[in-house]
Amino acid sequence: MNKKNIIQLAKNARKASFELGSLSIGMKRKALFLMARALVKNGKYIIKENKKDLNFANNKGLSKAMLDRLTLNDKRIKEMADSLKQVARLHCYVGEVVSMRKRPNGLIINKVRVPIGVIFIIYEARPNVTSDCMGLCLMSSNALILKGGSEALNSNLALFNVLSEAAYKAGVPKNSFSILSTTERKAVDILFNQYEDIDLVIPRGGESLIRSVVAKSKIPVIKHYKGVCHLYIDKSADFGMADKITLNAKLQRPGVCNAIETLLIHKDIAERFLKSTGKKLLANGVQLRGCEKSRRFLKGIKKASLKDWTTEYLDLILSVRIVSNTEEAINHINTFGSHHSDAIVTKSKVNAEMFLKKVDSACVYENASTRFTDGYQFGMGAEIGISTDRLHARGPMALEELSTYKYVIRGRGQIRK
Repeated sequence: MNKKNIIQLAKNARKASFELGSLSIGMKRKALFLMARALVKNGKYIIKENKKDLNFANNKGLSKAMLDRLTLNDKRIKEMADSLKQVARLHCYVGEVVSMRKRPNGLIINKVRVPIGVIFIIYEARPNVTSDCMGLCLMSSNALILKGGSEALNSNLALFNVLSEAAYKAGVPKNSFSILSTTERKAVDILFNQYEDIDLVIPRGGESLIRSVVAKSKIPVIKHYKGVCHLYIDKSADFGMADKITLNAKLQRPGVCNAIETLLIHKDIAERFLKSTGKKLLANGVQLRGCEKSRRFLKGIKKASLKDWTTEYLDLILSVRIVSNTEEAINHINTFGSHHSDAIVTKSKVNAEMFLKKVDSACVYENASTRFTDGYQFGMGAEIGISTDRLHARGPMALEELSTYKYVIRGRGQIRK
């Protein structure tokens, strides 16, 4: 794609965004159900294209965790289709009156939710992002430009073609969805300058990608730099519960941003917990990197460096630190964490409330796995990303966060005196 074509792509998206704003909720729901059906119907074609990417990724030597994120199969395609159906059934915030006030002069001022406009999403090896973002942007009446990673190019193009064709057949305006099929970074840099036609950039991927986007973009960016998530096992924790949550939060999908990267354990129960759950982690191939106290309690723990406390491994690696109390755990999280998702396992309501109140993260948990930080799990249908910013959106971004507002003022000939 040359520069002229890329600029035109943004302008076409802007034009489509105006048409999307007037699309009826019924038409959007119809399109989403047709898109879900098209995914399942074209499952073999999608998986065939995905295998091309998996072969490429294997040759590049990507980690098992990254390969897991990249892989599509019948089950995951069905999950993507189910997610689109769930989005279709959700409340549509566009057009909702947030507040209304009547002024003494008779003016009626309504605050009304409207789409953001045109959203540019850059993401790495997770093809399901293609489907989730197309569904959410359609339901929220935002035009969408996608740029996936080179390692998932065939998968993303296959999904995009299937979904966009189904949407357009249902009456969705042409150019509501666009995708950059080139792997050249220059194309992305050109779009970063189209601030008159693109309203928001959302990068989804590793810290280096996100920092690069923030440095280059002239368009506002919503981001999470990384998911350095923590689990704190309090001295009053139920051991069975703590064991189950720890293994789930680290092992279920270690290559995702809501998997834990650091395990904090109260000193009074550290030896017992490490000799039970710690051994299970090691047996499941997890490399443990711990403080000196933890290394005395369990053989096989490597020495942790200062860098380990701030590292998002996205792999079978876990940092371990022994703490004296809940306040020390909170201080560690607020100092070294990324403000994404952090959890406490405890029977103490006092310690739980202290943790939930003082930990400065987008999502904080009491007695549950951090793996629930996900738009689908939160009942949002899907998510466009998980924001660790404070302005506009924080945590899983779904339909409500994909809207802004305008003021609609109704009068009867009033003039200002």
